[in-house]
Amino acid sequence: MEDRSSKFKLALSITVAVAISIILAVQIRKNRRQKQKKQSKSCYLDTESPRKPQFRFKRVVADNSYSQFKHLKLQEAAGAANGDYVNVHPYKAEIGELLKNLNAEFVELFSVEVEMIGDEADNYVWVETKSQLEELAEVLSKEKVFGVDTEQHSLRSFLGITSLIQISTKSKDYLVDTIALHDVMGILQPVFADPLICKVFHGADNDILWLQRDFHIYLVNLFDTAKACDVLLKPQKSLAYLLEAYCGVVKNKLLQREDWRQRPLPAEMVQYARTDAHYLLYVANCLTSELKLYGTENSSRPDDTFHFVLEASRRSNVACLQLYTKEIEAYPGESAAASIISRNLNDQGSFQSNCCCETKENCSCQVKFQAVVRRLCAWRDVMARVHDESLRYVLSEQAIGMLAAKVPTTEMEIYDTISRADLNSDSVNFGSFLESPSPVVCSHFEDFYLLFQDNIGKDDDWLVPILQKHLGSDGTCPLSIHNYVLLSKTSLKPTNRTVSKPNGFRAAKQVARMASRELFVQKFSCKSPVYHNCRIFANDGRLLCYCDRKKLDWYLNRDLARLVEDDPPAIMLLFEPKGRPEDEGNDFYIQSKKNICVCCGEGNHYLRYRVIPSCYRMHFPEHLKSHRSHDIVLLCVDCHEIAHAATEKYKKQIATDFGIPLYIRKVIDPDQVQNTSESTDVHFEEVGVSPLQLRTAAMALLRHGPRMPPKRREELTQIVMQYYGGREISDEDLEKALLVGMSPNERKRLGKKRGLQFKHASSQVLVGTDTDSKETCSKQNNGQNLMEMRTDISGHSTCSNTLANGEVSSAHSKGVDSDSTKSRNTNCIPFSVSDVAESGTPLNGATNLICSTYNGNFSSKHQSKYSLLGHGPHGKLVVDHLLKEYSEDGILEFCQKWRQVFVDALHPRFLPAGWDVNHSGKRDFGDFSVYKPVNKVSAATEESGK
Repeated sequence: MEDRSSKFKLALSITVAVAISIILAVQIRKNRRQKQKKQSKSCYLDTESPRKPQFRFKRVVADNSYSQFKHLKLQEAAGAANGDYVNVHPYKAEIGELLKNLNAEFVELFSVEVEMIGDEADNYVWVETKSQLEELAEVLSKEKVFGVDTEQHSLRSFLGITSLIQISTKSKDYLVDTIALHDVMGILQPVFADPLICKVFHGADNDILWLQRDFHIYLVNLFDTAKACDVLLKPQKSLAYLLEAYCGVVKNKLLQREDWRQRPLPAEMVQYARTDAHYLLYVANCLTSELKLYGTENSSRPDDTFHFVLEASRRSNVACLQLYTKEIEAYPGESAAASIISRNLNDQGSFQSNCCCETKENCSCQVKFQAVVRRLCAWRDVMARVHDESLRYVLSEQAIGMLAAKVPTTEMEIYDTISRADLNSDSVNFGSFLESPSPVVCSHFEDFYLLFQDNIGKDDDWLVPILQKHLGSDGTCPLSIHNYVLLSKTSLKPTNRTVSKPNGFRAAKQVARMASRELFVQKFSCKSPVYHNCRIFANDGRLLCYCDRKKLDWYLNRDLARLVEDDPPAIMLLFEPKGRPEDEGNDFYIQSKKNICVCCGEGNHYLRYRVIPSCYRMHFPEHLKSHRSHDIVLLCVDCHEIAHAATEKYKKQIATDFGIPLYIRKVIDPDQVQNTSESTDVHFEEVGVSPLQLRTAAMALLRHGPRMPPKRREELTQIVMQYYGGREISDEDLEKALLVGMSPNERKRLGKKRGLQFKHASSQVLVGTDTDSKETCSKQNNGQNLMEMRTDISGHSTCSNTLANGEVSSAHSKGVDSDSTKSRNTNCIPFSVSDVAESGTPLNGATNLICSTYNGNFSSKHQSKYSLLGHGPHGKLVVDHLLKEYSEDGILEFCQKWRQVFVDALHPRFLPAGWDVNHSGKRDFGDFSVYKPVNKVSAATEESGK
């Protein structure tokens, strides 16, 4: 019994122990799960110490959303339609007044002796309270000049933050703690915008934008010592060079990359910050003295001692017209993804070594690689905005390339891939002070499993849920004033994009439209940057304009200029140019320009848009149209479509107001012209046929004539016969009718597209013998009316404002003399207006003018610039009427109205500084310019004599 009892007790104790252990194990597992769940919901920002200083800000002018930046809007800066914001500089009038009335009085303000910075602590004032900032504003308001510099931090901030502002008067240095005073920095707005106080900066282009971005502080009356170095053509223009040359002070450049957010600042960083602003007034004094001496020795106007001083001042104040803009993409991370894909697919990355496909054609690895890169870039962009971190801090581009090439499957592989990519990177952005992988990746690692899936769906199907997971009501990441706007789904894309709901027929239509849009972007968007921002200086050192590299090479190859700077390239002319941009009131041409859509800021694709349609501008007097880029802006495809719609609407209004029809609606055969000249009983309406009708009929008969029902074939035949005056037609006649008004290039494209062999029409001479017409047509295809280049019912592309008769004939291109060319032009296809009444009552003689114009009463060069189906004749009549009734003033007012139409339709926010609705557009030509009327006449005489 005792044995049984002891065994029972032992079994019971074992059972109890097992039960207890099970209970404990379950509890431990439960606690572990809760802990893991809690950890998975936490973000590194919740535990990071010290906390990022910008999260204490209560007022942020530029948040991390995808919405556009809104500038300070003063009451007097009216210009917004219906309360909408437009791209207007709040102090444009004040800056414009300074540019018009430059004087050299400020030069005397710089007279100051150099005073070396000592070690005494009381030599500067640390400003960190609102009352101290108000006292500083009061002190500065009584000064006539003071020096300024700023310190930025960009690594742990998405847009960057101004961490310190250094201000120096002649007697005191001030260090403004902009982190502590971020929300009240507007106190300094009036001082910096006061046109009576001169602010001295060095290299102020970025400072101007940073002050606008963070505090809505705008500079008015600026003297930039870097601009003075430009005028003096100094070999170096860095502040470190100037301090060493004039003050004997050597700066520690490494301190510039320190974290300027830390408080308190170490003594060496305080010394560095004071140095930047403390010596600026003395350096400015030295430079203005050199400018006066330089002007006495080199100016073409020796009586004007201050000529170059004023030039440096003018350049400085022109820079003040810059406006800060956010770089908004069509989709998050799109530009970075395109760059990474391009580098890796060109054997510069790790993709090639991991590709398992035998050929690059239809490479499945390549498709997957590109998809993963785009997802990682989009994720990185969103996470950088959510956590207010720089892109390079979240995930390096090298790591993105390696992740997409390898696609690791485990957590350890992902971490190892990122670490090796950053370790092998030659970029200076990733040093030992940066964690790799970053805390963002470690804290939100679970997102990568989703990013690497094959069937992830559309971008919004995964990107928006990730955003909601991190910032939603149960989000893992803290909300801040920088990221709360990102919660709106519509903020993921630019606000001017409109998408219809995908259901039924509407969805199919939307898909087709998007596919058409993508093809259009690929075919017509600019394949390289439009603005290279190279500079051309006059021989006296004054900036003439910004231009592309091709123009610089043109001058250099002809020994008309010498290279003065390499990066960015700049040349100085070796001859005296005619006029200056500022003399003509055209400060627009001495501004650097961004390669983005001037309306929405899209930078991934854009094309040139002519604000003033070419059908009018081509007929302007030469000095109002030649080499004028003011009215050619960059627009993305979507904005281009809006602008084009507004343009066509206003053209119709002009046609109604002037009584001049937009189109030549009917054409006639040359034989009919002879017949109608002999008989007054025949009217154009009776013998003419619309160009579109003619081409459609000819195309159908050529392709399907024998297989058509007899009745339909007879109808189409009658249309073509009407063009030929009722006579019987042959295949040769059909081919000629199909090619009416088409250039050789258009003819080739049509033949290739439709599979036609133009045997009979190969020797036909079409209207137009201008050798430049091909280039002009190409330019117009990228310009004014690209949105009309859709496939019409006749099956070929048309462009209402393009050169329909674009290229030189084969006979002329082989060197046929002028007499031979003229004789051939008598065989060109003439045409006339028949239904003018459809567009309103024409001006007196309008019909006769058009008819006579197109019956050979002008040169072949002018003929080539008319489009049979376009608005060329309409444009010529409108311009002729304006010149006759209102002279050149009428043309200038006409241009201003077109610019206003453009502004009202798009409300552009990113127009280059200096762009103006009231721009004059006039130009004086030099004595040797090919555009000078006298030279053009002599050149034409010489050409005709050859």
